[in-house]
Amino acid sequence: MATSGAAKPVLIFDGDCGFCTSTANWIVKHSKVAIDAQPYQWAKLDDFGLTREESAAKVQLIADGKIFSGHFCMAKLLLLQPNALVKILGAIMVLPGLNALSAKVYDLIAANRHRLPGGTPACRMPSQKR
Repeated sequence: MATSGAAKPVLIFDGDCGFCTSTANWIVKHSKVAIDAQPYQWAKLDDFGLTREESAAKVQLIADGKIFSGHFCMAKLLLLQPNALVKILGAIMVLPGLNALSAKVYDLIAANRHRLPGGTPACRMPSQKR
């Protein structure tokens, strides 16, 4: 089940991926609101209403009693910040017309995370592994 609005947001990411781990650590360090980051491999996913498959497929954020996945997760992380310009960027990401583009950008980054800084062949998406 999702957490209440008063609880610290929880970021669920792929702990086997160097790029994902580095990104999650960067988010925790630079966020102006407290974020709890947990690799899905160690998290009690049932407590959040998530499955292993969902968590392996996309980054997840549990905040305000809801689950945000993929680009919605990234937008929500921006919307949680106190800086108005950062909030606007998060809102722009999910505007009609830009929402689909944000989803494509997220999917492109996720599909190529093994090629990004910190990424390794182990970072390939499960459907890409051979």
